Amino acid sequence: MPYSKLIIVSDDSVVIHRGQEFAQTMGIPCEVQSPSYSLSAAPTLTSGSSPINNVPVTSNNVVQFPGNVSNSGVATINDLEAQAIEKAIISFRGNLTEAAKALGIGRATLYRKVKLYNIDPSQARKRRAA
Repeated sequence: MPYSKLIIVSDDSVVIHRGQEFAQTMGIPCEVQSPSYSLSAAPTLTSGSSPINNVPVTSNNVVQFPGNVSNSGVATINDLEAQAIEKAIISFRGNLTEAAKALGIGRATLYRKVKLYNIDPSQARKRRAA
């Protein structure tokens, strides 16, 4: 069984309290350290098939770094969001105001995300004209 432990490195009492509540809710041990916490005392994490703190790594407790996710066939949140935006724009034939309403986001947010994901709404408008 994998071993989980929450280590909080902070002097902020609110952060420490919220972290402790989270750990208690999740049923995992919690350790609080000050920011001057010695890195040599911190647990070491390794990747691949090497043990993490003497806990053997198995295929069901290793999470790949997001950069390697595409090899596993799992889409990232950004990919899914871009696909949803493209589908909404196509569904509303390039009308970004209606697409934003359907997605449940503001028009300005949709414009920002269209720019972020390099989506061209004019392609959907051209389909409408044809």
